[in-house]
Amino acid sequence: MIEVDTLRVTFGTGEQLVHAVDGISFAVAAGETFGLVGESGCGKSTVLRAMCGLNRVWHGRIAIDGDVMQPRRDRRFFKKVQMVFQDPYGSLHPRHTVNRTLMEPIAIHGLDRAEARVLRVLDQVGLGPAFRFRYPHQLSGGQRQRVAIARALILEPRVLLLDEPTSALDVSVQAEILNLLVDIRKTERLTCILVSHDLAVIAHMCDRIGVMNHGLLVEELTLTDLEANRARDPYTRQLLQASLGYDRRLATEAGLLAETEEA
Repeated sequence: MIEVDTLRVTFGTGEQLVHAVDGISFAVAAGETFGLVGESGCGKSTVLRAMCGLNRVWHGRIAIDGDVMQPRRDRRFFKKVQMVFQDPYGSLHPRHTVNRTLMEPIAIHGLDRAEARVLRVLDQVGLGPAFRFRYPHQLSGGQRQRVAIARALILEPRVLLLDEPTSALDVSVQAEILNLLVDIRKTERLTCILVSHDLAVIAHMCDRIGVMNHGLLVEELTLTDLEANRARDPYTRQLLQASLGYDRRLATEAGLLAETEEA
């Protein structure tokens, strides 16, 4: 369903040139969820922005469902591919009700049965018709993210791009949103790419994982490899170890503990 070949994204020029994504390649089968994990600034969100058409300056090849992508996308692409963003506070228009937010893509794409579609998708994300005419400021963070998911689903896409969909939420709400996404992926048979810095989130949703570091895809792992801690790349091993929590020995080896004690 998704093919990314030698994708490169740069920002700036001359001495300020930054290789945000430096020639990465991967493929995602239909119905599969592929995770991109790595520390902040490694380029994983930039990959999604290039894929969904928000970043039009990139080099390489991106193909979705057999169609090779160009920098500018048509309406047909956006009906097939939708994205859920990290910030549920910034991704919704503060003066638009939930109903208007959901009606807008229906109008843009000229779909029929608008009211039925809105009611169906609200029920699908666990909100219901009572939330239809509320404004974002009347919703909790988790409810806002459910609206954002509903907006992505209302066009019945085949591919869902998820950019840290739970990182801005309270821990108590994160599991609810993750379980919702897992259920939706199964019922709608979606192909997904999930970006996160949290290995627990990645392991909960993904079939395979790509590890990014400084714009490079340094390693791919299956979920079985991840659970068995079978990482080959040194950075991946450090990432796995860091996900287990603070380790005094590793901190000492890295020189972090000595610097802290001196301070």
